[in-house]
Amino acid sequence: MRLSQFHLHTSKEVPADAEVISHKLMLKAGMIRKLASGLYTWTPLGLRVLRKVERVVREEMDAAGAIEMLMPAVQPKELWEETGRWEKFGGQLLKIQDRKQAWYCYGPTHEEVITDFARNELASYKQLPVCFYQIQTKFRDEIRPRFGVMRAREFLMKDAYSFHLDDEGLDRQYRVMYDAYGRIFSRLGLQFRAVFADTGAIGGSASHEFHVLADSGEDAIAFSNGSDYAANTELAEALAPGERGAAGKTLHKLETPSQKTCEDVAALLGIELQRTVKSVAIVGEQGFALALVRGDHQVNPIKLGKLDGLADYRLASEAEILEHLGCEPGFLGPIGAKRAIRVIADRSVAAMADFVIGANERGFHLAGVNWGRDLPEPDLVADIRNVVAGDPSPDGRGTLGIARGIEVGHVFQLGRKYAQAMGCTVLDDSGKAATPSMGCYGIGVSRIVAAAIEQNHDDNGITWPEAMAPWRAVVCVINPKKDPAVGEAADALYRELNAAGIETALDDRGLRPGAMFADIELIGVPHRVVVSERGLAAGTFEYRQRRASEPENLGRAELMARLGA
Repeated sequence: MRLSQFHLHTSKEVPADAEVISHKLMLKAGMIRKLASGLYTWTPLGLRVLRKVERVVREEMDAAGAIEMLMPAVQPKELWEETGRWEKFGGQLLKIQDRKQAWYCYGPTHEEVITDFARNELASYKQLPVCFYQIQTKFRDEIRPRFGVMRAREFLMKDAYSFHLDDEGLDRQYRVMYDAYGRIFSRLGLQFRAVFADTGAIGGSASHEFHVLADSGEDAIAFSNGSDYAANTELAEALAPGERGAAGKTLHKLETPSQKTCEDVAALLGIELQRTVKSVAIVGEQGFALALVRGDHQVNPIKLGKLDGLADYRLASEAEILEHLGCEPGFLGPIGAKRAIRVIADRSVAAMADFVIGANERGFHLAGVNWGRDLPEPDLVADIRNVVAGDPSPDGRGTLGIARGIEVGHVFQLGRKYAQAMGCTVLDDSGKAATPSMGCYGIGVSRIVAAAIEQNHDDNGITWPEAMAPWRAVVCVINPKKDPAVGEAADALYRELNAAGIETALDDRGLRPGAMFADIELIGVPHRVVVSERGLAAGTFEYRQRRASEPENLGRAELMARLGA
């Protein structure tokens, strides 16, 4: 590709709403342009990178035995009503009407569509197992689109769905896809980690997320330093700390006039934060409840929502708090409630003695609080907190560390949830109707591009892994008008590299060297070769690897060897 004939439009400035480095660099490099909130046009440069990712994904899906197809982006309401997700999926589901006033949605995912396809196409166990996949645009109406294509409303996704006669077949396919995902991210040159994960809105019995490791990641990942255990902190188990200590202090009230947080209370009293307990007021199916966690811990809403009667819990309103506890938030606790309440204690809180908690009275907390003596044992003891660095690993080997990650892939064992809801059956080997078990496997193709930049950049721009770069190399020509031999030599090298299978661009735009080199560094081409009058006289080319600090002068043979020709 001759850059004089290509649309390459870089920029020095970026909008103020570009918060993360990938968003800034994609705009500066001219890879994307914003159309509306969460909607982006991919420029020719951006599309080259996107297609590189897409190609690797497609090759590995094909190698794993998946069969490519393409399903409609617009889906009828009736399918989503069969699974109950028309209402349950929530505000992310963009609902639209056609001219006949029939309702549709712009697909955020395709479980319903593929299950409808399967119930009409698959009739016998002899057609199983089978795995279908597509690479297609999805739409989720994010309440707050941000971070460019990292959390856009419209995005490109690879989604695959497998059908099996039994759960053993699903287990085997799950492993096949898990391994394929590992190969995809390895081929793309990404540092990643597969972690146990919550199944979320998709549902199912087992799930792993694949995260690109980056400090800017929205997800926290817990990992063991003594094993290969890793899990999203939404799911990572916080083990019970051991036996409860004996009471050593008497219950007494302390004045805390303006101290409403555990941090402020601990600072006022001069005690460790882990001796305090915070009370979170919630309302579930069984009514008002207090969820108690240690002052240095945070409530995990996913874990809390999995407890009996709390599937659709919400935070209590101030009016409900006053009604049940007679106190404003900031001084809450389970002692002295005005009405009967349910007390749910985290494992660590249930093991505490002589702790500090709100007194249910404005300006006061209670110290020396002990279970069984000062308040009844909790109604429920459960793991309801986020793990923290230093916690013991749930598998009993090592302790946990916390890293940040960007989710780029997710695999699920759906089981029979969708097939059963939509009446999808096949005949088994005895001629009886059987409901197939399903798997679901997604990769955020467009998100991978942004995640890769978060992990691969420097002060000058993007430093692509070679598998994702728009070109592997670029030949830069200096002052070809001054010496026609320079232009001829650059053109010959450009054609030679491409003939050798090295995807190469020729920067023949006529820019000054500083501006030309800045563009090439910004867009992240891994190898830069400069053809100049001085180099020709010396019989060398100036070569620089994108991550190298200084260029080198190489002869033709050495250059070709360095580029793998």
